[in-house]
Amino acid sequence: MAKEFAKSFYNSSRWKKCRASYIQSRQGLCERCREPGSIVHHKEYLTPYNINDPDITLNHDMLELLCATCHQHEHYLKNSPTVEGVMFDELGNLIKREGPPF
Repeated sequence: MAKEFAKSFYNSSRWKKCRASYIQSRQGLCERCREPGSIVHHKEYLTPYNINDPDITLNHDMLELLCATCHQHEHYLKNSPTVEGVMFDELGNLIKREGPPF
């Protein structure tokens, strides 16, 4: 879900055109695993300070097409304090992760 400061950007026609052209330029495939991609990820995380900079927000060199799994990995597992396959329980104990990693 988009952060509040970015909602108008993601609803803009400029972003929608950029997103569509980027997906087409990558033949609709995730750039990491080659599965069908659906999320155009900004390589530089958007902030209130750079959201109006088209060199960051609308530049194909700053984008990456990802599938949902690779996008989850980018945002949640990459920055996780634990390695894949483990997690903290509600008491703070390190336990084996059951089920999918996300």
